[in-house]
Amino acid sequence: MSVVKINVLTVPEPMRDELERRFAGRAGLVENAEGFEEFALLRPAGGNDRYLVYTRWRSEEDFQRWTESQSFQKGHEQARADAEHDAAEGHGHGHGHGGPAATGSELWSFEVVERATPKA
Repeated sequence: MSVVKINVLTVPEPMRDELERRFAGRAGLVENAEGFEEFALLRPAGGNDRYLVYTRWRSEEDFQRWTESQSFQKGHEQARADAEHDAAEGHGHGHGHGGPAATGSELWSFEVVERATPKA
């Protein structure tokens, strides 16, 4: 049974472009993980300030293995390095300093009970 992990990130308006840029820079790091099935970064609409980072995995074990992998560590280290670089350059999210793009984070976990896809 597949599992879904949704990382809920609270992101202030001035940081949205920065968050999206950082995720784009990490593209390709999760796609080759064993058991990985799907990823989506969902932008808030209608006044909400929370992004959803959606991933689907073949199993809980596959997800846990990925969180302990070098690719996972590399992606998060790259985000930190980007923030530090932006701080040194005096740009990034418009405030002249680096740091986390999100002000809060929460991980939701689900098991996929039923799923539909378009018929060919």
